Amino acid sequence: MAETIRTTCAYCGVGCGVLAAPQPDGSVAIAGDPDHPANFGRLCSKGSALGETLALDDRLLHPEIGGRRVSWDDALGTVADRFRETIDRYGPESVAFYVSGQILTEDYYVANKLMKGFIGAANIDTNSRLCMASSVAGHKRAFGSDTVPGTYEDLELADLVVLAGSNLAWCHPVLYQRLAAAREKRPSLKVVLIDPRRTATAGIADLHLAIAPDGDTALFSGLLRHLFEADATDGDYIDTHTSGFDEALAAAACFDGARVAAETGLAREDMETFYRLFAATEKVVTVYSQGVNQSVRGTDKVNAIINCHLATGRLGQPGMGPFSVTGQPNAMGGREVGGLANMLAAHMALEDPGHRALVQRFWNAPRMADKPGLKAVEMFNAVADGRIKAIWIMATNPVDSLPDADAVAQALRDCPFVVVSDVVAKTDTIRHADVKLPSTGWGEKDGTVTNSERRISRQRAFLPAPGEARADWWQLAEVARRMGFGEAFAYGTAADIFREHAALSAFENDGKRDFDIGAYQDVPDADYRDMRPFQWPQGRGAQPAQKRFFTNGGFFTADGRARFVALRPSRAAMADEAFPLTLNTGRVRDHWHTMTRTGKSPRLSAHMAEPFAEIHPEDAAQLSISDADLVRVESRHGAAVVRALVTARQRPGSVFVPMHWTAEFAALARVCALVAPVTDPLSGQPASKNVPIRLERFEAGCYGFAICARRPNTEGLDYWALARADGGWRIELAVREEMPEHETFFRRLLELGRNDDSAEILAYRDARRGDHRMAAFEDTRLLGALYLSRTPVAVAREWVTGQFSESHADPRSRFLVVAGRGKTARPDAGATVCSCFGIGINQIAAAVRTGCTTVEAVGRSLSAGTNCGSCRAEIKEIIDAHRLQAAE
Repeated sequence: MAETIRTTCAYCGVGCGVLAAPQPDGSVAIAGDPDHPANFGRLCSKGSALGETLALDDRLLHPEIGGRRVSWDDALGTVADRFRETIDRYGPESVAFYVSGQILTEDYYVANKLMKGFIGAANIDTNSRLCMASSVAGHKRAFGSDTVPGTYEDLELADLVVLAGSNLAWCHPVLYQRLAAAREKRPSLKVVLIDPRRTATAGIADLHLAIAPDGDTALFSGLLRHLFEADATDGDYIDTHTSGFDEALAAAACFDGARVAAETGLAREDMETFYRLFAATEKVVTVYSQGVNQSVRGTDKVNAIINCHLATGRLGQPGMGPFSVTGQPNAMGGREVGGLANMLAAHMALEDPGHRALVQRFWNAPRMADKPGLKAVEMFNAVADGRIKAIWIMATNPVDSLPDADAVAQALRDCPFVVVSDVVAKTDTIRHADVKLPSTGWGEKDGTVTNSERRISRQRAFLPAPGEARADWWQLAEVARRMGFGEAFAYGTAADIFREHAALSAFENDGKRDFDIGAYQDVPDADYRDMRPFQWPQGRGAQPAQKRFFTNGGFFTADGRARFVALRPSRAAMADEAFPLTLNTGRVRDHWHTMTRTGKSPRLSAHMAEPFAEIHPEDAAQLSISDADLVRVESRHGAAVVRALVTARQRPGSVFVPMHWTAEFAALARVCALVAPVTDPLSGQPASKNVPIRLERFEAGCYGFAICARRPNTEGLDYWALARADGGWRIELAVREEMPEHETFFRRLLELGRNDDSAEILAYRDARRGDHRMAAFEDTRLLGALYLSRTPVAVAREWVTGQFSESHADPRSRFLVVAGRGKTARPDAGATVCSCFGIGINQIAAAVRTGCTTVEAVGRSLSAGTNCGSCRAEIKEIIDAHRLQAAE
C-alpha cells in the first residue's frame, strides 16, 4: 500500500493541508488533510488536481549555460564568478535577486541572508510585492509591525463579514466554503461584497457594492465619519489603546454622503445600508485582498479599513478584525525572513540601526545592508538603465507578471548577466537567461510555508528530485560558498536552516517584536520531519501562543498604541478621452499565476480555455462588439487580443481581463504588458486594477477551432490560444485574411508532412457559408480536427475534445468528428462548470429541466459543486436562468 505523505498545497495563501499518496503506476492520489486546521479536508479545484500537474514533459532537468548542458559545478562557479566580478567592479548595488512566494521559507531565508548580510545590499525583492506589499505597509503604519491580528476561525464567528476587493469564491475557495458553511448554520451572519464586478462571490452576499475603481478609501473614510456620528465608536478603547483619532476623524470630515457617492459610484441607499449594518454589528471581520492592495493608494485603503476597526475596538477578539488574505502559498513566510527589499529577517526593520546591528551580530555578517533596496518595479527599471548588471530570478515569471511587461522583457534581453532558477524549461522569462538552474518543484521540495493566518506548515517531499534538480536553498548556499562565505552557509538540510531562522526570531527578543518561533530553534531532525502545523508566536519556553494579536492592545509601536492614519481625498481618475475604459486584472477560478502548473491539467483548462475580456453590454454595444468576438485591448504601454465576454456582471466603463495567459499559451494575451509601471508611494505595489484602455473589434477573415494530438504549430496565425486536453491540445485561432489552402494549413498545424500517407484526412466544405471542416486519422486514432468559418466557430468543443479517447474504426464515427457533433451515445457536456467532477453546463441544464431546482439537488444528481464548491454560484445562475425562461 502506498505511503501517504502530509504536505501543504502549492497554490494560494490559505495553506491547505494535502494528503499525497504515490501510486504503483506512477500517479499520485491527492486528498485534503482532514486534520489540518486551515482546511479540515477541503480542497479547491486546483488543489484537487495537483496530481495532474506532476508530469516531467516540460521540466528543466539539467543546468545550462548559453543553452548548453553543463555540470552543476560549472554552472554554480559561473554564477559566483560573475556576481563577484560585478560586485568588485560596480559595487554591491549592481546585483539583485528577484524571488517568489512560491519558494519555501528556508529558501527565502538563505537568499536574504546572502544578499543583505554578505553581499551587503538590500536589492532582493519578491513577486509578493505584487500582491501584499500594501497590506504590509498598512499594518506597519497602524500596528508598528506587519501583524495579521486574526484567524480563519473569525470568519465563522463573525456576525458580519465584509469582503473588500476579494473574489473569495475563486481566489480563496476553501475560505469561501468555510464562510458559506458558517452562514448555512447561522443565517443571521451577513456578508457584504465590495467589488466593481459581480463575481462568483456575490452569490453569498446580502449586499453587493459595485464600487468604482479605487473608491475604497472614500468608502471607508465615510464609514469612519458615520461611525462617529452614529455614536458607534468605542471611546474607552480609543483613549486607552490608540493615537491620532482626532486627526483621522478631521480628515474624514470631508467624506459626507454626497462626496462618497460621487467617488465610489454607489447609490446612496446601498452605501448607507452598509454603514448602518457595520455600525450596528459588533462582530465584524473585513477581509481584503488584491482589489485593495493593487493600487496607487493601496496602503491608504488598508489604513482606511483598519481605522474603522480601531475606532470601534473591533480587533483582537473572536469574530472581529481586519484580515488580509494573501495570494501565494508562502507570501507570509517571505515576510517573516525579510523577503522584501525594505525589510529585515524576523520582522525586524531595515531602517532601524539597532535591528541591523542585531541581525549582523547573529549572522556574523561581514557587510550589512544599511538602506532599503530596490522594490520590484524599481529593480527592473534599474536593470533597464544599467544600474543592475547581474540578476538572479527564482521561481517566478516577471516578463508576464510585472507591469509594463514588454519593457521588463527588453531589460532582461539587455542585462549583461541573468540567472534563472525554475522548474520549467520554457517560460517567457527563462528564455532570457544566461544560466538556467533546475529547481525542485512541489512534491520534491522539503521545508515550511506560512499561510495567511500565521500558521506554519510543512511541505514534504513524496517524489524523488528528477534529473539534476536541486533545492533553491542548496543552489544559493553553494554560490555563497564559492563567493567565499562557506562557513556561514554550511547547511546540510532544510531543518538546519529552519533552526537558524527560529533562533534569530528569538535572539534578543524582549517581547517588542511580534515574530518569535524560538520554541523551535533546537528542534531535532525527527521532530522537524513530523512537525505539525502551528501558529506563531511560539516563544521559547512559553505556553502555546494566543490565537489572536492585540486582544488587550499591546501594539508594536514605541508607545504601545495603534496609530490612526489621517487620509486625504486621493482617488485618481485614470481613464481619459484617448483611453476611456478602465482595465481590471485578476484571476480565474481554475488557473494560477502564469499557468506553469495549472496549464498542465486538462481538467483545469476546461473551465476557461481561452483569455477573455468581460465587457458590460452598454460598452459592447457602443463599440459594436458582440459576444465571442475577438477584441484588441490597448493601453499606452501595450496591447492584447482576447475573446469578448459580454456580461452585465461587469461594471459599465470597466473591463476585466485575467492575468494568467503567457506567450506559451496565447499569441497576444500578456495582460501585464498593458499595466503602467506606477506604484503606491509607500508600498511599491503596482496598480493592476485601474489601467486606462481602449477596445476595438479584432477583424479576422477566418476563425477556427482545432484539436491536435501534439502541441500545434501556430505559425501564420494572427490569433491563437492553447489549452491542454485529455490526449492532446485544443486551440482557438484566427487569421486576418481568408485561409489560403486549407489542407496545407491543417497539415502544418498538426505538423504532418505533405506526403505523409500514414494519415487519412476527411474534409467537408460549404463554400457559400465559408465553413471548412476536416479531421485526420491514423488507423483508429484521431490525430486532430479543424473547424474554420468566417464567424466565430459554433462547434461542440467539449464533445470534439473528448474524441481523443474514442476509437474511430468506422466511417460514421469519423464523419461525426468532421461534423463536430455527437449523437446520443455521447452527448455534448458543454463548457465545463464543475472542474472537480468534469460536469458541463449542458449536463447541469438537463438536470435542472428534470427537476433539480436547487444547487444541492444538482449536487446529489451530478456531484457538481460538492467538492470545493467554487462552482456553486455558476450552478445557481443556470438554475435561475431556467426559472426565468420557464416564467416567460
